[in-house]
Amino acid sequence: METFQTFESALLNGAGLNRQAVFNIDSLPMDIAACVQLHCGPDHAYRQLILIGHAGRQLWESVTHSGIASEDPIDDFTIQTVSHWFAQCHPQNTCEILYPGMQAIGLQRLGQLAGWHHPTPFMVGIDQEWGTWFAYRAVLLADTRFKPSTPVETMHPCNACDHKRCITNCPAGALEEGQFDFGKCVGYRKQAGSSCKATCVARTSCPVGSEHRYRDEQIRHSYTISMQAIEKYY
Repeated sequence: METFQTFESALLNGAGLNRQAVFNIDSLPMDIAACVQLHCGPDHAYRQLILIGHAGRQLWESVTHSGIASEDPIDDFTIQTVSHWFAQCHPQNTCEILYPGMQAIGLQRLGQLAGWHHPTPFMVGIDQEWGTWFAYRAVLLADTRFKPSTPVETMHPCNACDHKRCITNCPAGALEEGQFDFGKCVGYRKQAGSSCKATCVARTSCPVGSEHRYRDEQIRHSYTISMQAIEKYY
């Protein structure tokens, strides 16, 4: 019988990085394996991929308390915390952080493998417990021998939704055709006086997991960054 290392999660959970999933690299689907194979050569004896996310409000509170002042304090706090966690709790092992970073990785695809992600009309993943109030924060390659995670089995919350408030409340009408219309969304967000400059009305209209909704300042922070990208590139 294979002996597994203990995944020490208390430090991550306390910081608000309270979702973790472990995958054996040799068991990943080809579309994900192709993204990591360059890091798994003879000089990098990595065996596992670790996905770390957050759900709810605790991460933002930890970031705020940390006092980090940068262009992206969430990413910087995540890298700092994950690096500290791994060095302190698993000093006998080595790891490499792929995300946040320059390496392209399919975060929602990994979320599907973990059982965290179901698609929504407004293109943000939804979870039966947390609603849309979670995100992917780090992807690591490691030479660890943790027990691989079992995918979370949950129903798709949208299938039981009779009201479809996200569709009817979207001020851009970007969801009316049954699929997300990126052009309508961007066009509306760029308008003067848009209700979605620093939020997403469709997302905040969704009742699933509403008790875990981010604080207004976190929503404003995230959507201000996306608005800056829209103004720059579109």
